[in-house]
Amino acid sequence: MKTSLFEGYPNLWGGGVAHSVLILSLVITFGIMLGKLKVAGISLGVTWILFVGIVFGHFDMNLDEHLLHFLKEFGLILFVYSIGLQVGPGFFSAFKKGGLTLNMVAMLSVFLSVVITIVLHFATGIPITTMVGILSGAVTNTPGLGAAQQANSDLNGVDAPEIALGYAVAYPLGVVGCILALLALKFFMRINTKKEEEDAEHGLGHLQELTVRPISVEIRNEAIDGKRIRDVKPLLNRAFVISRIRHTGSQETELANADTVLHMQDEILFIANPKDVEAIVAFFGRKISVEWEREDKNLISRRILITKPELNGKSLSQLKIRNNFGACITRINRSGVDLVATPHLQLQMGDRVTIVGSELAVSHAEKVLGNSLKRLNHPNLIPIFLGIALGCILGSLPFMFPGIPQPVKLGLAGGPLVVSILISRFGPQYKLITYTTMSANLMIREIGIALFLACVGLGAGKGFIDTIIYEGGYVWIGYGAIITVVPLLVTGFMGRYFWKLNYYTLIGVLSGANTNPPALAYSSDLTSCDAPAVGYATVYPLAMFLRVLTAQLLILALA
Repeated sequence: MKTSLFEGYPNLWGGGVAHSVLILSLVITFGIMLGKLKVAGISLGVTWILFVGIVFGHFDMNLDEHLLHFLKEFGLILFVYSIGLQVGPGFFSAFKKGGLTLNMVAMLSVFLSVVITIVLHFATGIPITTMVGILSGAVTNTPGLGAAQQANSDLNGVDAPEIALGYAVAYPLGVVGCILALLALKFFMRINTKKEEEDAEHGLGHLQELTVRPISVEIRNEAIDGKRIRDVKPLLNRAFVISRIRHTGSQETELANADTVLHMQDEILFIANPKDVEAIVAFFGRKISVEWEREDKNLISRRILITKPELNGKSLSQLKIRNNFGACITRINRSGVDLVATPHLQLQMGDRVTIVGSELAVSHAEKVLGNSLKRLNHPNLIPIFLGIALGCILGSLPFMFPGIPQPVKLGLAGGPLVVSILISRFGPQYKLITYTTMSANLMIREIGIALFLACVGLGAGKGFIDTIIYEGGYVWIGYGAIITVVPLLVTGFMGRYFWKLNYYTLIGVLSGANTNPPALAYSSDLTSCDAPAVGYATVYPLAMFLRVLTAQLLILALA
């Protein structure tokens, strides 16, 4: 009985439900437990599930191959779809001027790692399937592994366990090598950490369009004396919001609106992107230091969640918060990025708006906006499963590329990823609520990646030891290290000296180009500013998409 439970029941499909669930659950449980171990502050995290699966597979405690294939693909779909839902709202805003530069750096890193993989394939004679597995492990990109496996099975009709073997061998050094490369860049470029951190905290460099800053100014420009804010804004042609004003000789702070009249020596508080701050300050007068919250108790500032479905897709001007309640929305936080509250900006469920006004005005506005966590906690399953269905359809459509004999498909990794990015970005415009709480999104993502890694490990377990010991698999570790470190060093130096990137922004971008959460955690620990996290989030969606696409292209073009 006990033996059958672990080894399966021969007369039942797949060895029996109890056997399959038990093996899968044990692999995931032990893998997550081992993932909590840290060596020198570095952990391999959920990737331990893969190694535990390899051990189980080696001792023949496995699942039916058809069941294994289904669970692996379904887990991958859940994983990439939840990633797309999270990064989608900020995906296209990342291609503004500053974000475009960061994404070019990430694209260079992806391109170099692919070129090195091709060179090693031809120089060593190692099959491209194995090399793509090594590439995916070296850049710690699990969806790329899934895309490569699916592309190979579409091409040849069978799974290629060597893809997972290459991934498993290269992954540990992929995590550690990335962190060592970031340290090497700091040493070789002789980084002045204090200066870099000061620049990063002020939103300088390439983060200027990806962050916002509140600035206090005293009006000294006689040309705007007596003019209304609505008449002044066209003269500047910059995106900014004036939230508070204190008129000359008055001790009371007032909320500003489009009809507020500006006078000489008035003090104002405005919110804008760092790239626009200098021009706006020069236009109005001179920068001053005012602690608005401390000096005026009549106005309060509060962050409120958008939780009413009917507000999804509506612009700020349609809400008329200022006219109806005497409160002012100054900025909007979406997916961890602050946006300037311009009138045409469309709201999405889950946005966190900063609103300024009297206690009563803010309370009235809160009722209109929702601010109900209970409402947000209720999952919206329709966009999840509708999106997955559309993703499967898109992933199955063939695209022809010149020079590649087989049509390329986005597959079950790329299709759902593209659809989830599009649906989370444009869904609100069509009244489709795509918001999921961070905890719900994380739950879907972790279940998906756990299922995927467990099944990949179980499938690769049988030949793992023989491959490493007897078939020269240990050499793959060195190839993986080359693919990890060389692109990061080359891109790092180019990003610093050609694109003039701030060091903390740069290491976030490089961590994102390798889709490497442990490297991001390490980068964030180096500084109190959020530059690494902003850099990572800016390039992560495009890097993920390119990793998935290039893994398939390598298999289809060279297999």
